[in-house]
Amino acid sequence: MILPTITTTWGSNWRVKIKEINEIGLKEIALFPTCLPKEKRKELYRLLEDSNIKSIPLVHIRSDMAEDELDYFVRNYGTKAFNTHMQIEYPLRYDLSKYKDIIYIENVYHSLDEEELKKFGGICLDLSHLENDRLLHKEIFEHNIKMTEKYPLGSNHISAVKEISHIDEKGYQRYDNHRLDNLSELNYLKKYSRNYFSSLIAIELENNIKEQLQIKKYLTNLLKGQKNNKLI
Repeated sequence: MILPTITTTWGSNWRVKIKEINEIGLKEIALFPTCLPKEKRKELYRLLEDSNIKSIPLVHIRSDMAEDELDYFVRNYGTKAFNTHMQIEYPLRYDLSKYKDIIYIENVYHSLDEEELKKFGGICLDLSHLENDRLLHKEIFEHNIKMTEKYPLGSNHISAVKEISHIDEKGYQRYDNHRLDNLSELNYLKKYSRNYFSSLIAIELENNIKEQLQIKKYLTNLLKGQKNNKLI
């Protein structure tokens, strides 16, 4: 399942995306409310309730979300999986143990913590972050690959990987990017076998929904050629 996604980073106009979803008649998405404080999330939820959206299988939770917000998604949108960053980056402020088996830890800046993975459902493997580590941080890359062989992959994020690196908002050099300018920026995925893809894949891009639907077609065709082996 490859899902177009409403992201909430600075370059993503989530209100416009919801309008676009209504125009298209789209009923299923992934949701990343991770850049919105609680009051803004309330507005987002109200707009979603008035939209065509019926299903949100994957939600990227924010560290200040309490159990009632996760209840909201499961009850109203049948959410199957949540992901969050490692606790060293954004520690959860509330007890979410009710959902620990469907919360997956995303690889971002650091090596995945095995003791942390044991407390949750497994890994949300962001393949663009993984590729960035392959290019720049060999030890982190090799460690995280080993973790994927030991713990379940509950979800994936897919973003662009550029030919030229940039410095992100935290001062890190990165090749991965949340804006896709050319479909070739997804071709890094050809390096990864089917083993590294879960049943829930979110397109984590600031691109509008119509562009994401074209990206989904491209990814669907690309993944048809992937085999169940180790890293190619």
